[in-house]
Amino acid sequence: MTIESTPPTLPRRVLGRRLRELREVAGLTRAKAARSCEMGAQTLWRLESGRNSETKKIIVNALCDTYQASDDDRRELLWLVDESRKDGWWQSNPDAITPKAEIFLGLERAACEVFSWQTMTLPGLLQTPAYRRAMWEVSEPLGTSIDPEGEIILLRQRQERLCDRAGFALEVALSESVVRHRIGGCKTMADQLDHLVALGAQPHISLRIVPFDAPNHLGMVSKHFVYLEFPQNLNPALTEPPVVYVEGFTGSLYLDKPTEIDQYQATRASILQVALDEDDTLRLIEATAREYRA
Repeated sequence: MTIESTPPTLPRRVLGRRLRELREVAGLTRAKAARSCEMGAQTLWRLESGRNSETKKIIVNALCDTYQASDDDRRELLWLVDESRKDGWWQSNPDAITPKAEIFLGLERAACEVFSWQTMTLPGLLQTPAYRRAMWEVSEPLGTSIDPEGEIILLRQRQERLCDRAGFALEVALSESVVRHRIGGCKTMADQLDHLVALGAQPHISLRIVPFDAPNHLGMVSKHFVYLEFPQNLNPALTEPPVVYVEGFTGSLYLDKPTEIDQYQATRASILQVALDEDDTLRLIEATAREYRA
């Protein structure tokens, strides 16, 4: 099988993964699905692996018909076709896709390693429900409509990833302000910090705090970001390259160009160079939790 030389863009990768998932749910082999849509199996393989040079909506519609995709799934996939034609990816319309298929959550589920640098609040994978609810109160002035029960269920589903000790590793670097700035009441923060200590004791989860008096580092100019790596494929050409996710106030930025990845890898190294080690981090978190309970 000939491998395309053009690297896949992130929207193509997400589109391909979603199409593969729908095909598997429908119980179809790639060959059978391709025949149903009057295309070659290799063409469908390129589409599912994100290595097609151009995606046509007529093909995606035909696949949706074959897989009996829902209207929401079809709308999401066609939106991804449009997005795959862009150079760079800034997702500023939160209503463009269905919540269950939100792009970042799909990347998070597929990743084998996640590094998160946060300067103000904890990443979702580490949040307790009470901390999450307190975060919603902060957002109330924006008038954002939130389904509390649905959000908590989604949070728990995301955190199930932390149970995969063999296939997933999480490394989180936090500015000291994250544990010092109170979100919710003192009990909410104390319980949240206790939760961090319990998580940090697990071998596949690393927590590192950058103290207020740390030397200058690149995290001061990069702001917060999430760096995701994906499992190695037996065929190296099919291994998905890393992605950097930067969440903004009104939209989200996805970066996957080699030069961008190199800069964020250097930033990650710079942050960790000045961060406390894991043991000192847990001691600081424990001491801060006691302060909240005093």
